[in-house]
Amino acid sequence: MGWPRRILLAAGLATVAAGVTISLGRFSYAPMPDRADLLNPDRYPIQTAFDVLGRRVSRAEADHLDGTEAGRKELSAGSGAVAIDPAMVERGRQAFYQETFGNEVFLTDVMGMLDGGLTPTAVALAVTKLGGQGTTNLQVAMARDMRVGDRTYRTGELVPTGLDVPKGGAFIIGIKTFSDRGHLRMGITCALCHAAVDPGTGKVVEGAPNTDLNAGLLVALAKNSSAYFMHASVSQADPPQAGSAGAGPALPDAEAVEAATKVQVASWPPGSFDSSADRVTNPTSIPSSFSAHGEPYSWSGREAVGPFAGLSSLNNNVHAANSDTTQLAAAAPWLFGMDAETYLGIVLRGAATESFRYTPGESRKPSEVLRSVDPTPASPGLNSYAVLPTYPATNYVTDNGLFTSVPGEPVNHANNAMSAFQNLLHPPTAQQDPAAVNAGRAVFDKAGCGACHSGPALTNHRIIPDGEIGTEPTRARAGAKMEARLSPPSLFATDTPFPLPADPVIVPVPLAGDKLAQVQLAWGQGGTEGGYKVPNLVGLAWTAPYLHDSGIAVGPDPATQRGVSGTVYRGIAPDPSNSLRALIDRDLRAQVIAANKSSDTARIARVTGEGHAYWADAASGVARPDQDALIAYLLSIDTLTEPAATP
Repeated sequence: MGWPRRILLAAGLATVAAGVTISLGRFSYAPMPDRADLLNPDRYPIQTAFDVLGRRVSRAEADHLDGTEAGRKELSAGSGAVAIDPAMVERGRQAFYQETFGNEVFLTDVMGMLDGGLTPTAVALAVTKLGGQGTTNLQVAMARDMRVGDRTYRTGELVPTGLDVPKGGAFIIGIKTFSDRGHLRMGITCALCHAAVDPGTGKVVEGAPNTDLNAGLLVALAKNSSAYFMHASVSQADPPQAGSAGAGPALPDAEAVEAATKVQVASWPPGSFDSSADRVTNPTSIPSSFSAHGEPYSWSGREAVGPFAGLSSLNNNVHAANSDTTQLAAAAPWLFGMDAETYLGIVLRGAATESFRYTPGESRKPSEVLRSVDPTPASPGLNSYAVLPTYPATNYVTDNGLFTSVPGEPVNHANNAMSAFQNLLHPPTAQQDPAAVNAGRAVFDKAGCGACHSGPALTNHRIIPDGEIGTEPTRARAGAKMEARLSPPSLFATDTPFPLPADPVIVPVPLAGDKLAQVQLAWGQGGTEGGYKVPNLVGLAWTAPYLHDSGIAVGPDPATQRGVSGTVYRGIAPDPSNSLRALIDRDLRAQVIAANKSSDTARIARVTGEGHAYWADAASGVARPDQDALIAYLLSIDTLTEPAATP
């Protein structure tokens, strides 16, 4: 279908939507590209029949196990088994593009993403102006003046959002729009961060990180950025020592908290996100979803146990921990050093929708305001959660005892389905010279890269202590405070209906020995200082800039475009080849680190480009032609490097 026809179809859909909204009062839509609109439509084959808490079970093994009572028990939902088939994978794809788990309420009514500097009208106009050509970085005009630190964004000024619209498309990938009896809301799906438009073709690359998504700036331009203060270094949010002069909790100065939060989140480099609610600004690179055999997951490897070896935990915690901060209130005393009412007072005081707004001094507590508007009164927060009895304790399967779930299907099913889908994704075929690739693989082996980067996805699945890898130490300790409330790893049986029955079956997740020690290291717990995982190397051509903090960035001109200050902060896409050279060449790396350290904004974000001091350069005996070949090999990795079952 050509793009002019698609535009007409989109216009028709909009007309129908308007009619439905008027007549029925509710409408929602999120785009999901057709196969013809993908640059990487091919996937790994479905070779496993079950996932049992991270263990792949083939169809042949499943048939054998089905012959005994013990085997049938192992493959049961009560053992945490997840059955895999094409229908489940398709459900995972649909959820990847279209499932918000209800986060549109927090993002719209509390944070005010549609009521700040950017409005729905301005966004719609920006998409319309594309004329079907698509973009990797939607430029949206400011609807009103807004100050972020020393910078004032003026009305009409174009803001680089990093939002992606495919060629022929009329909607933003990863954004779901809701109309609820005239009230417009916006929610986000996994595709916002983990699918990207190829600038050359305008097609969608499923699983590629959106490396210019300006998430921090978008949060900074929201009406109530304070709703995300716990993901930033905002000392202004510390509760005042003196008690409240009236009813309700004593709250810090509203304007000071809002201004400080905006500065902190705006420092995140495009293509990164701060997923740690530890009151420290520490964004990390958005990872790819080329996830097969890439466990453990997250930048530190903290998502390591449970279904799909932790991938389902990663999917869950995006929405159970990051897209609705109201659920953190119960844990505020040990995580943030403040009581739950003070915490909610800060989050809700500037809420965009009046009915969600807490007014200091009013007769109701902040928690009572939240309960009066909560669309999910049976669970904490605003999203759609199944709640373990141990909530809000961390248990290594979930940050807080919550599992985002969809009414009418089993608990956590959408997250498991997305895991199956993601583990079948691989990037488009790389275009590299075969001779250079072969020579580069020899350099890779000679340089000792395989000591850590081995196996099908070129990772040994280990977490490296921060002191050894030499990366930002405060980021490595981001999960340390969660140890104050820790419960044994567990989850609901995988056939548990949602909403929950009165007596759901809870499945313990085994964790002991070296695996426990590695998980504790990833969380910065158990007496450790934290660490960083060895990432998989599939799809490096799509994931620049490099290192966990996005700090290794070099543009097309290495002489003038070094570090985040010389690239992503200026709207210049890092060049994968030049950036990989900075990863392995100590002289270029030193220049990148110096550029990062010279940037006030990078210092706020704690982006340095330091760490991973493993070199393949002249000083280590690797000549420039061999270095070029190594880079060609790294950029050629577009699939698993040895036979391995998927998903």
